[in-house]
Amino acid sequence: MKWIRPKRPRLRLDHEPYEQLRKQVLRRDGWRCQVCGSSQDLQVHHKQLRSQQGSDTELNLITLCASCHENQHNHCFGDWRLSD
Repeated sequence: MKWIRPKRPRLRLDHEPYEQLRKQVLRRDGWRCQVCGSSQDLQVHHKQLRSQQGSDTELNLITLCASCHENQHNHCFGDWRLSD
């Protein structure tokens, strides 16, 4: 029999702490998209989506440009996906 693990509560920050975390992630990633290296239209992406219990933590966030971010959500990378 396969046991189902209970969902753990996700950490979701309020606006101000999230904005500070977002800037921290951008600095950590050198203000560059971690896929293509662009420094234009940068966004912070949840590797494990909030809808899938992804938390607002530095380990779950990565810097992507708008184009790579859209592609990630549209699964346009074929078999490639950002790993955990």
